[in-house]
Amino acid sequence: MRADVFSPEQRSAVMRAVKSGDTLPERIVRKAVCTLGFQHRYRLHSANLPGKPDLVFAPMRKAIYVHGCFWHGHTCKRGARAPKDNASYWQAKIARNRARDAAALEALSRAGWRALVIWECETRDGEGLRRRLRRFLGRGDAT
Repeated sequence: MRADVFSPEQRSAVMRAVKSGDTLPERIVRKAVCTLGFQHRYRLHSANLPGKPDLVFAPMRKAIYVHGCFWHGHTCKRGARAPKDNASYWQAKIARNRARDAAALEALSRAGWRALVIWECETRDGEGLRRRLRRFLGRGDAT
């Protein structure tokens, strides 16, 4: 294991710069939701729901999480890439993120909500993304 190339203060600044909301994958999902006719039917980052879902369709009791493949430990090429520096830290961090995600999905389900997780890598296939969203949300009517 190599030592970190940044001082603790610099590393902290780098980590603070990582966006947690309004990311490109999230904006892609929002645009796809709008093309399906749901542009005025959702809220962003509802803090009163477990895991603070990225899009919340309260009348339908449905929520969408948009997860970054690396940060949430997806099984795709980007998500499966393990950092070589400080590997034990990153393994533990991603494991905590996955456990937190699972707990949030379980709590949401117990509260009578349905949830959909969209992975960052899935946002690259526009038609596939719209198909998944259409199946999850319905045809675009308020059902």
